[in-house]
Amino acid sequence: MGQTGVRLHRWDEIALDKVTEMLSRKIVTGEREMLVQVYLKRGCLVPMHAHRSEQMTYVLQGALRFVVAGEEITVREGEVLRIPSGVAHQAEALEDTFELDVFSPIREEWLAGADEELPR
Repeated sequence: MGQTGVRLHRWDEIALDKVTEMLSRKIVTGEREMLVQVYLKRGCLVPMHAHRSEQMTYVLQGALRFVVAGEEITVREGEVLRIPSGVAHQAEALEDTFELDVFSPIREEWLAGADEELPR
C-alpha cells in the first residue's frame, strides 16, 4: 500500500490528543485534507475564529450550536455543516458530542500544536 500512497488508518491506534479538559481529538491527514474525530464535553466553547481551511462538521452523537457569520445554527446527530474558508465561527457543545471534522487544506497549526482558538 505504501508505494501508491494508500494507507489504512485505525482510529483505535491513533493517540487521543487532550487539547483541553473539555475537548479531545484524533487526527488523520492526507496530502490536502485532514479528518478529525472530536470529542466535546457539554458546555465546551470553541471561541469565535476563522481559518483558511474549508470545514465540514458531521455530528455523530450530541449537538453543537454554531454561530457562523452572525447566524446561529444548531447541528444535531446525522447533520453536516459546511463552513467556507475564512468565515468566522464559534461552536458550543449543547451536550456531550462526538463529531467528525474535515478540513481542506490541512490545518498545519494543529499539527504543530498551536490552536489559537483553544489555548492549551
